[in-house]
Amino acid sequence: MLLGAALVALFLVPSCLPRFYIYIFSLILVTGLLATSLNLVLGFGGLYQFHHAVFYGTGAYTLALLLMKTHLPPWVGYIAAPVSAALLSLLMGVICVRLSKLYFGMLQISLGSLVWVIVYRWYDFTGGDNGIHGIPIPESISSTSGAYYFTLAVSLVCLGLMYMIINSPFGHTLQSIRDNPERSAAVGVDVRRHQLIGLILAGAFAGVAGSLFATVEGNVFPELLFWTLSLEVLIMCLLGGWFTFWGPMLGAAIIVLLRTFVGIYTDYWTLVLGVILMLLIFFLPDGVLGFAVKKTRQRTSQTHAERL
Repeated sequence: MLLGAALVALFLVPSCLPRFYIYIFSLILVTGLLATSLNLVLGFGGLYQFHHAVFYGTGAYTLALLLMKTHLPPWVGYIAAPVSAALLSLLMGVICVRLSKLYFGMLQISLGSLVWVIVYRWYDFTGGDNGIHGIPIPESISSTSGAYYFTLAVSLVCLGLMYMIINSPFGHTLQSIRDNPERSAAVGVDVRRHQLIGLILAGAFAGVAGSLFATVEGNVFPELLFWTLSLEVLIMCLLGGWFTFWGPMLGAAIIVLLRTFVGIYTDYWTLVLGVILMLLIFFLPDGVLGFAVKKTRQRTSQTHAERL
């Protein structure tokens, strides 16, 4: 019922709010999709994906380049965005999945930073540090409301698919690998293959989020592939609750709103982000939604015990 009310409220956003807030809600949807895609392999897969933003930026640049430099139909760009991100994730995954935990994350940061440098310096193709501006978005979704409804529809489809994946046999196997990879391997599970498939799926959904960002903004820039954005998305997962499905979406909403309105009063947004991270570590290690779920379960268990 709560989910239905939220969906109705999201559908009514363009008719109730000014353009600026419609834009903010679009960013929340895009960033929430990105954070949820990270949590697919972080919270549910147990992989230290420290540079997830590189797949986000790859999707954004793929769409922008195809729309700017070719005469292909726009739908080709929207399909190519997740495909290119998935292929990059496959390439990096094959190299990184042989390692575990912190070593996996550090190698991924190195490879992702290499991709960022290429985009940042290739002026003739990617625009270098200037980025790509004035992307010719299809007219039907070029308005603020049109981009919002398109983002909402695509995000809901992707979130539904990720929910199905997490609750599928593959998703349960991925979670068992997260909890005990040695035991999973002992019962015949191909650990690396499952982790690699999880990385590819997460990269593809991040690519979708990147294409939606390019649609909403009409511009792309190298910072979309930089590791600091990956850190911000990681904090979204931790803030909302990285062992819950909806936690990253909640964390994304909180961070986007804080970044928007705190940024009005100070240029030290990264300092605020650092404070949030410290507070999380000390007071909410399970995240906001994770804390709420934990307390609800404790109360339910206590009530059940009292009845017995």
